Amino acid sequence: MDLSVFSEMESEVRSYIRSFPTQFTTARGSQIWDVDGRSYIDFFCGAGTLNYGHNNPIIKQKVIDYIAGDNIQHALDMATVAKQEFLEAFRDVILRPRQLDYKLQFTGPTGANAVEAALKIARQVTGRRSVIAFTHAFHGVSLGALAATANSWFRDGAGTALPDVVFQPYDGYFGPDIDTVSMLRTLLDDASSGVDLPAAVIVETVQGEGGVNVASTQWLRDLEHVCRERGILLIVDDIQIGIGRSGQFFSFEESGVTPDLVTLSKSLSGYGFPMSLVLIRPELDVWKPGMHSGTFRGNNVAFVGATAAIREYWTTSEFESHIGRRSVLVEERIAGIAATAPEMFATRGRGLLQGLVCADPAVAKAISRGSFERGLIVETSGAQDEVVKLMPTLVGEDDLLIEGLEIIEAAAAAALAR
Repeated sequence: MDLSVFSEMESEVRSYIRSFPTQFTTARGSQIWDVDGRSYIDFFCGAGTLNYGHNNPIIKQKVIDYIAGDNIQHALDMATVAKQEFLEAFRDVILRPRQLDYKLQFTGPTGANAVEAALKIARQVTGRRSVIAFTHAFHGVSLGALAATANSWFRDGAGTALPDVVFQPYDGYFGPDIDTVSMLRTLLDDASSGVDLPAAVIVETVQGEGGVNVASTQWLRDLEHVCRERGILLIVDDIQIGIGRSGQFFSFEESGVTPDLVTLSKSLSGYGFPMSLVLIRPELDVWKPGMHSGTFRGNNVAFVGATAAIREYWTTSEFESHIGRRSVLVEERIAGIAATAPEMFATRGRGLLQGLVCADPAVAKAISRGSFERGLIVETSGAQDEVVKLMPTLVGEDDLLIEGLEIIEAAAAAALAR
């Protein structure tokens, strides 16, 4: 196959084509095919955008019917039937059963759009500028979101200052015996620490891009308590670990934490359509009309996909049980891989976001490359790309899931033997 036009015409910023050098054509469920007819099992899922699988037939039919009916495609923030149906589904199926009360702000096509809006509203509400983010955090690469992103590889691309964000150690950053929330509390209470009272704390309950780092339930509860004591808004970035990937719709449900603001994107639309959202506690909705805008904040086809996904999968607890069962399959299999070479491998993760941590980053890269050669797409993450990050579909056949895990096992053995 000839991929020369991509190197000829496309910017050097392209990345995933370098890891997965083929030309993809079709996809269904947990599988993708290339122009040569070769199939690949997908443990990447569009970086978490395709939780329900490729071309999910239930969602697809709703989308096709909507488009075929000459319905509204683009409406900015005007009222449409598609938006109304999404709002009603999100309220009735997602928020009310969880006793959550949020206003919804549609912010544009990307997760970074949602993060930018959440940071802005936190500053509007509190009148304070600084924000606390965490080591290994990833919140996007537009300038406001990038300021809260820790990795120097992304930060170096800014070409300008990234102010008003202070980084603090995430849970476990100094090992299991150091309470980093207690450290944060001490810094905030010390008038000479140099850490100003922030407008907000922004946190991922599981840091996907940062290396599949998992915050404990107690750590999240303690962090919320620090924020409540001091009038700091708590923002949970649920863009990658949300929409079921943790095992529940929101990743913070297990901890019992109730964020002030929540950012959602990626799999929200159910079908890979660009869509992002900020959930805002009603008393914090201080926006004036048009103060935060965006041409593509009203993607009606995305509303249709999102509504179909919510109505199909989240009206009962059955889907959560399904995710839990698939999660156990993944956890047990990668634990077995890790046990073959404990000096090289460890595991961590939640739900269907799991990481095989490699002591040598070259081994992680070799596993990803070897998996692709064997018919599996799986990426690496972490500061040195030292973690093989498994993100299989939430919906799918167990035999394909197991086959994908067997490919990783074979690639890991080959990487160790090289």
